[in-house]
Amino acid sequence: MVRRLRTLRRETFSSLKTRNFRLFFVGQLISQSGSWLTLIAQTLLVLKLTDNSGVAVGSLTAFQFGPVLLLGAYGGAIADRYDKRQMLLATQTLAMFQSFALGIVVFTHATSVPVIYGLAAVQGFITAFDNPSRRAFVVEMVPPDQVNNAVSLNSAIMTGSRVVGPAAAGALVISVGYGWCFTLDAISYLAVIYGLWRMNPAEIHKAPRRARGKGDVREGLRYIRSKRELFVPLVMMTIIGTLAFNFSVTLPLLVKKSLHGSDGTFTILFSVLSIGSLGGALFTARRQRVTGRQLVVASALFGVFMIGLAVAPTLALGFPAAIALGFSSVMFMTASTSIVQVEAGPEFRGRVLAIQAMVFLGSTPIGGPLVGAVADAFGPRASIALGGVACLVAAVYAARAMPSMVDRVPGAAAVPVAVAR
Repeated sequence: MVRRLRTLRRETFSSLKTRNFRLFFVGQLISQSGSWLTLIAQTLLVLKLTDNSGVAVGSLTAFQFGPVLLLGAYGGAIADRYDKRQMLLATQTLAMFQSFALGIVVFTHATSVPVIYGLAAVQGFITAFDNPSRRAFVVEMVPPDQVNNAVSLNSAIMTGSRVVGPAAAGALVISVGYGWCFTLDAISYLAVIYGLWRMNPAEIHKAPRRARGKGDVREGLRYIRSKRELFVPLVMMTIIGTLAFNFSVTLPLLVKKSLHGSDGTFTILFSVLSIGSLGGALFTARRQRVTGRQLVVASALFGVFMIGLAVAPTLALGFPAAIALGFSSVMFMTASTSIVQVEAGPEFRGRVLAIQAMVFLGSTPIGGPLVGAVADAFGPRASIALGGVACLVAAVYAARAMPSMVDRVPGAAAVPVAVAR
């Protein structure tokens, strides 16, 4: 039993043997936890300022991620041209200053909805360039046979930080106010900046740099359209990203309007969902191969459990539904990212991942206000159920659109081990 547990631990965390990725992992774990302080505090602050308006909090997500929709593809082209480590040092430093600005606004009593929206848009602009560089950089830090593990552990960072960040945000908002959430987030960026600075550039597996040229973004879009293995997962992500991945909009409205909870209850439910997400990320970290079938099944489970949360009559039943929802949502996200990363050629990877971020994060400016309006008109349960139906539709679409890929291991002909937001 002890030997089996050691083997399980070794398989789950195998990519952490690489020093560069270990530095990245620790820095991101701290920084991403801080980022959730800001995301949750912004949501709660806007709800407070607008008397729990679904449209207002949906509009916040539009300002947060609208720049990703507009500039994400260009950010991917930049990631394909320049050193990703240097790009991340720049974007993470700018993000730190943006969080400090939010703290200053609150501490100086200059808070208003337009100011919060404006600073959220600044963060969105930074994310448009940071996200494709950060995700493509994961592939460069580890050997090819460790990429799937590294991608899954990177997902575990994002989901693990959601366990700590929302709960900490709720405690800080109640005890010391919103300003300290933003300030502590700003300080947390020092961890990832230090980790990037301490890396050994000679041990980075750099992809071939692409010279600047006209039509880079259009070329990336044509490349995706020509490969069904890329196009179908990205269509799925567009559907699900628009209507399902809006937890920062739907969950606080569900807790406050349907389940009659408080800010603290919302952050606890969000953390419970994140525990499920962390479990899903660690579960997928052991897999060296990802198939199209796993993508379809994960999408279907995501839909079923989302509908389950929508109909949960009490918080007591909502908690287990949230765990299952978190688990399945990360299974879908990791499977989609794994397939996209392994099917994309190295010279296109930055642009492909940027377009994936566009359809995931960039769909939020459309989906956030839409599900917020549905919640205001028909109730939060209806907005969550809408996301569940979207996941089921995406699963059916994928099963019909790429039947030959359902049982195939992506990239199996290109690399000895199928490798992989």
